[in-house]
Amino acid sequence: MRIALFTETFLPKVDGIVTRLSHTVEQLQRLGDEVLVISPDGGLTEYKGARIYGVPGFPLPLYPELKLALPRPSIGQVLEGFKPDLIHVVNPAVLGLAGLYYSKIFKVPLVASYHTHLPKYLEHYGLGMLEGMMWELLKVAHNQAQINLCTSTAMQEELDAHGIERLAVWQRGVDTELFHPGLASQEMRSRLSQGNPDSPLLLYVGRLSAEKEIDKIRPVLKSLPNARLALVGDGPHRQELEQYFAGTPTHFVGYLTGADLATAFASADAFVFPSRTETLGLVLLEAMAAGCPVVAANSGGIPDIVTDGVNGYLFDPYDEQGAIAATQRLLNQQTERETLRQNARQEAERWSWTAATRQLQDFYQVVLTPHSMPTAA
Repeated sequence: MRIALFTETFLPKVDGIVTRLSHTVEQLQRLGDEVLVISPDGGLTEYKGARIYGVPGFPLPLYPELKLALPRPSIGQVLEGFKPDLIHVVNPAVLGLAGLYYSKIFKVPLVASYHTHLPKYLEHYGLGMLEGMMWELLKVAHNQAQINLCTSTAMQEELDAHGIERLAVWQRGVDTELFHPGLASQEMRSRLSQGNPDSPLLLYVGRLSAEKEIDKIRPVLKSLPNARLALVGDGPHRQELEQYFAGTPTHFVGYLTGADLATAFASADAFVFPSRTETLGLVLLEAMAAGCPVVAANSGGIPDIVTDGVNGYLFDPYDEQGAIAATQRLLNQQTERETLRQNARQEAERWSWTAATRQLQDFYQVVLTPHSMPTAA
């Protein structure tokens, strides 16, 4: 197959969507498909054998890390030369609208996937009154696709409730070779805890943005004697968070990737994740693969990954005491914590990127030869 993949974000940016897409592109190429990535220009022209066509853009005012790239006629010329069998649009918003347009112009099937819970993000930027309008725009865009892929059953149910049709779940994936419990390191514990490796170590990995609700970790940290917190990542909310966490034993680590990131996961005592806006929460799977027990909000796609009391703990995101109680229980029960570590690793081992990509290929085949839907994860 020749697949034109439109995305609003790609390498070298670092986030869960880019992680998923980069693994997917690599696996599709390895499995014999040919991929053209159309994304905001990040300076790359190739990745794992796939061509990248970067469209010039400008920083998004509310989120400078993201580039806003507008559709332009040159995209059509590139697609005409590539001759795609299908177009896959990831989070159709701005650049992705070109994918919707050219699927009609070139009469090729359209697949869309939903990864960012944009309507719920709005309230964190003072734009909650626009949520209804956002859902209507998403419905118009997504309902042009032959299949709309979601990353969890919770998102499938929510999109269905808002009138988006032809939904299926695209299963999660994680690199269980990179993320592994055996990477636990006293040196990394010392780095993350700023020289206090024997203290309880809480970890957060992800964007430092308002919708991640990282401020909710502060009461948890304050409730734990001698505990330290490491925040791995960066984003538009960092300065506000640095002020909010001032005077607490919190280390703003910045970005970590590859083996360093995997070692950080494996070396922490608990991964605390308060976000209510996750369509999946890929970092949760990475933490679990590394044997890091998870304490996460019971919201969005998270319950698809974390089973409360089995491979992690879930808490009511509207109950501040719930997060505190769950984290205290995790740190105080060593035997139970070790069981959670083992169960978390076993859960992660079920989800390889190869399996997730083969399922995606099945969805592609459906739109190319439509007669039945493959089984959703």
